[in-house]
Amino acid sequence: MHAEHHEPRNRPRPVTSTPAALPYPSEIDSRPRHGPAGRPPSGERTTSSRHEEHPSFPGIEEPGVGILAGRGGISTGPADHAAPGQPGLADRTGLGEPTDADLADPVAGADHAGAAGTAGTAAAAGRLRTRPAGRAPGGPGGHRAATRGPRRRARGAASAAPAEPAAVGSAGRGHGSPRGVWRADLEASVVVFLVALPLSLGIAVASGAPVVAGIIAAVVGGIVAGALGGVPLQVSGPAAGLTAVVAEIVLTHGWRVACFVTAAAGVVQVLLGLSRVARAALAISPAVVHGMLAGIGLTIVIGQLHVVLGGTAGSSAWDNLVVLPGELASPAVPAAALLGLITIVLTVLWPRLPRPVSAVPAPLAAVSAATVVSLPFDVPRVSLPDNLLGAIALPELPTGGAWGAVVLSVLTVALVASIESLLSAVAVEAMHSGPRGDLDRELLGQGAANTLSGLLGGLPVTGVIVRSSTNVQAGARSRRSAILHGLWMAGFALLLAPVVVRIPLAVLAGLLVVIGIRLVDLAHIRAIARHGELAIYLTTVLGVVLLNLLEGVLLGIATALLLALRRTLVAPVHVHPPTTPGSPWRVVVEGALTFLSLPRLSRRLAEVPPGAPVRLDLATDYLDHGAHSMLDGWIAERHRAGAAVTVDPVGTGPLALPSGPVGPQQGGFLSSLLGVRPGGRHARAQPPRWLAPWSSWQHGQDHDRRHLLNGVDEFHHRTAPMIEPYLTELTAGQSPSTLFITCSDSRLVPNVITSSGPGDLFTVRTPGAFVPGPQTVGDSTLAAIEYAVAVLGVRTIAVCGHSGCGAVNALFDRDALGAVPGAESLRNLRAWLRHGEPAVARAERAAGGLPADADELSRISVAQQLVALRELSVVRRAEAAGRLHLVGMWFDIATARAIVLDEATDRFEVPSVSLAPALESGQRLADATGS
Repeated sequence: MHAEHHEPRNRPRPVTSTPAALPYPSEIDSRPRHGPAGRPPSGERTTSSRHEEHPSFPGIEEPGVGILAGRGGISTGPADHAAPGQPGLADRTGLGEPTDADLADPVAGADHAGAAGTAGTAAAAGRLRTRPAGRAPGGPGGHRAATRGPRRRARGAASAAPAEPAAVGSAGRGHGSPRGVWRADLEASVVVFLVALPLSLGIAVASGAPVVAGIIAAVVGGIVAGALGGVPLQVSGPAAGLTAVVAEIVLTHGWRVACFVTAAAGVVQVLLGLSRVARAALAISPAVVHGMLAGIGLTIVIGQLHVVLGGTAGSSAWDNLVVLPGELASPAVPAAALLGLITIVLTVLWPRLPRPVSAVPAPLAAVSAATVVSLPFDVPRVSLPDNLLGAIALPELPTGGAWGAVVLSVLTVALVASIESLLSAVAVEAMHSGPRGDLDRELLGQGAANTLSGLLGGLPVTGVIVRSSTNVQAGARSRRSAILHGLWMAGFALLLAPVVVRIPLAVLAGLLVVIGIRLVDLAHIRAIARHGELAIYLTTVLGVVLLNLLEGVLLGIATALLLALRRTLVAPVHVHPPTTPGSPWRVVVEGALTFLSLPRLSRRLAEVPPGAPVRLDLATDYLDHGAHSMLDGWIAERHRAGAAVTVDPVGTGPLALPSGPVGPQQGGFLSSLLGVRPGGRHARAQPPRWLAPWSSWQHGQDHDRRHLLNGVDEFHHRTAPMIEPYLTELTAGQSPSTLFITCSDSRLVPNVITSSGPGDLFTVRTPGAFVPGPQTVGDSTLAAIEYAVAVLGVRTIAVCGHSGCGAVNALFDRDALGAVPGAESLRNLRAWLRHGEPAVARAERAAGGLPADADELSRISVAQQLVALRELSVVRRAEAAGRLHLVGMWFDIATARAIVLDEATDRFEVPSVSLAPALESGQRLADATGS
């Protein structure tokens, strides 16, 4: 298969010495003589504020076209480009590194790396040119970011970059002054403290650790991780996700060794942060992560139900599950079970109460109310040492042969804490529009907090999504909120310890039951099921519950890798019986066809009856030697049996059957050795067939009717099933939005260059895309225009010219048409070309002669056709009523670039408007993709 690559043509344009202005006839009396505000009078040079390169055409320096500013006129001139040695685009625009003001705006800050600004100056008034298109320095998206340059610079000049973001919390608070920021952080810290207090106590009890260990972890997590972490609004502390791990370590090695494990895990986290591998940790499948959290949640629920019933949780989830039915039938402490039930009900129902009652955090309200109810009862309660500071226990080194198990525990705590913190950080980042955090620095902060927490006798620390989301929703503006929350925890432990000892253990266990149930998120399960990853989720859940956390996660990762390997290397094979008598069987192979697919491929190929004709559609992007050999053998076998086999290589890696030796031009020795696919990463991808010409996929055939018939057959097989739903909706009639008037040239495909489909364009194709004058009667083009505007009610009329237009060439070179054999008989064509004479006259009046080449005349003609349209009464009335808009377009065939006439600036420009709306706050990828 051969493909031609057309390099951009850099054709120098001669500069006319005295460019003249030729006004639009329809604008002579209506347009102000000095032009709208902000536009210079005719004859002055203008500076283009949006001169840029289009990202799809790097390096193109194509002279172009523009329409006169001021009174409107046309002539030609070269495009201006920065000479070598001149300042770069970023230097000339004043765009350097992004400021916090840039980053605080997700719209303006999203494409900062690709921002483009002013580049060069426009040609003298009266010149027509196209601003060159290509990629702006700094990355893709330059054409879009260029329009944001002035807005971005205004922001940068208006405010200096603060040390902390000025607005990263709730958008509605509007605290701009330092006092307002402090007040917002203070209010948020109190709310987070009220949420974190019962959670910290409950997690400590569930972990089998001293209650004071939960308070220490909350204090250290808030102050140390809050001050050193890379995500300012994340709040850290003891997390339910590590409850099962810590409980097992405490049960096996004792509490003081568990403190050593926590401190050592913190050191590992610091090393991970220094190694800058934080992003790599996010490569774990979300199904594994959510399965891990769900498994932890179920483990917590199963264990804490025993505490709710007045008993004691066992050492494993399975043991707890086995004895749970008996305890449910006969609770050890009925009063404790009642208190636990009250806590569960209040925690679930409290947020549904009317404000201001529901403004109190549900965990605090539930624990407080249940504790008050418990005062008359004799139930197990929280125990605290008389001297909290004296109860701080230093870590203890393991003894004997326990080092291997302890090292494994250290790695487990470090990895789980890191993953949970990073996932929480990513979730927090999505909740606000401020500067993005530094995940490597966040790991450093979490590691430092865990090291200190372990040394002081505290639980492991992670970023906690419950507290972090509360922090953001409460209006926190900086890391001060997390730090203050840690200080409130320390003050409470030192001053209000007598209150803590009145809390029943069953109440804290009831709170943890609700937290554990919420870790099993049904929304996540549905999303995972939609993506076909439910097996990964369930494997991880069962592994965590029945084995342990590390083994469960490893099982989930292994399952995810196996599924990914299967999807990547096992190609789908579909066998379709004949749809009509005499038609062939169809075998469709998709994806990467490797040796792993051979068993399935052989089984599906055997479904085709012997002797039946077969059409083999290879929609593959890779075909290895084993699959190639199997297909060769299968085809040869069917040929020997007298069956017809048609091979259709649909994919981007076409198969040449029968197989032959690979020549040197198809890949070097190293590529063959390493399994690199031919073409490499610089190979140009082939377009789908509905965008490609017949000659690119119909080989070995003359240009006769078979091309047409093969194209219709291809439409039935591939395109028709995709567009059938749209055509079905259009059976009642058409309601196009645009009348598209363009040339009859076969190289111009309106639906391709406008990315439109059935029902969008009402298309009129004429040689040269000329519009006859109103004095013409009975012309089919005018009839189509009247029908489109008056009957169909189109909202837009687009006139599209193009490069290398034969009709315009005939106008440009009057002798060329006469040299065509049989030209004397082309009466109708000669008569039609008279409709292009106004464009020629316009150009001659402007420059005293014809333009430099026919393409410039073609662009002038597009502008002239808009004038001709406005002379039609039906168009003039609709445009005056605001029901219709006219658009001029010109298509450069060599560069596949469409430029649009902007009548406000009188220039042809590459359109930079995105029709895809940006996702609004709270929307997800599924909202954009419809998945």
